[in-house]
Amino acid sequence: MDKKIALITGANKGIGLEIARQLGRQGAIVLLGARSFSKAEQAAAQLKTEQIEAIPVELDVTDARHIRSAAEKIQEEYGKLDILVNNAGTYLDHEGDGVDVIRRSFTTNFFGPYALTTSLLDLLKASPAGRIVNQSSILGSMGTLMTDKFYARAAAPGYTTSKAALNAWTAQLSIQLQDTNVKVNACHPGWVKTDMGGPGAVMEIEEGAETAVYLATLPSDGPTGGFFHKMETLPW
Repeated sequence: MDKKIALITGANKGIGLEIARQLGRQGAIVLLGARSFSKAEQAAAQLKTEQIEAIPVELDVTDARHIRSAAEKIQEEYGKLDILVNNAGTYLDHEGDGVDVIRRSFTTNFFGPYALTTSLLDLLKASPAGRIVNQSSILGSMGTLMTDKFYARAAAPGYTTSKAALNAWTAQLSIQLQDTNVKVNACHPGWVKTDMGGPGAVMEIEEGAETAVYLATLPSDGPTGGFFHKMETLPW
């Protein structure tokens, strides 16, 4: 199969849907992961009106059955996966700073991407140019929080620590994959006008998707094991 196969989680709306749109415009077959199949179907139908080859996938990254089913579907229908964008995430710190908030933040923001990615690694290795993009946040950058008072004030225990864990794993996974054709990077989309970012955000959704799309389509001499916003390297 000549076309690239791309799986994007949390792809029924916001940045995830826009990432799928931009990859689809480049000719990829985009698999839209969403927690409910109906939401994935609605998003796929929207992209199909734009002549994008979009496939709905029921995929809650916290559900082992969904992960197993998605991996089996990709294996049976395509035999490879060229792009995985771990976009699904959550912000729960408005609920308080109890242990349950931290635990649920990690379940979606770290354990989910970890479980999904490890289940799909063989399919990514079967691609001539596998690409993994972990949607992180500048609030997960320890180097930034310790030097920038604006971001330090915005840091929140559940979100910050779970995104920092995602960053650390990105670096570790890049070492694990250094002798393969698979590149893995983390990205900060920016402060984007989404349900999470709110109406006061400074970036439109189209711009917020650009970093993930850039990392998902890196050439063979592109970077791996980095943390980026647009083409700028961010501190861990």
